[in-house]
Amino acid sequence: MNQEEITPYHLIGGEPKLQSLVDRFYFFMDTLPGAQAVRQAHGPSLTSAKEKLFKYLSGWLGGPDLFIEEFGHPRLRMRHLPFTIGQIERDQWMMCMNKALYEIEMEDELRQQILKALGQLASHMINQTETATIE
Repeated sequence: MNQEEITPYHLIGGEPKLQSLVDRFYFFMDTLPGAQAVRQAHGPSLTSAKEKLFKYLSGWLGGPDLFIEEFGHPRLRMRHLPFTIGQIERDQWMMCMNKALYEIEMEDELRQQILKALGQLASHMINQTETATIE
């Protein structure tokens, strides 16, 4: 592998580490009491969301463009418009991702870069000034 091929995807350990990251992310979303709003937005099953996040992050981190190959351009904001995403949902999503990223061995500088970029992306997904109320 030459310098041009070294991407965050490779630096975190490729497909197995990315799958572990996605699994841990959804584990936290499914089990943490502080992630109720974002979990509720995903419906009863997380299977499809897990597959899509894995495929998206693969390309986003510089690995195979699995999401684009299957679904075309991500158009993330458009794809998320049917869901209520406010500051609470964004923050809960980031809380789960933060916990998952800290379980993957990597250089802390890389982890911070990924968290910053994902934080910006998560903020871009906000489509409500008011957040959903959990009943």
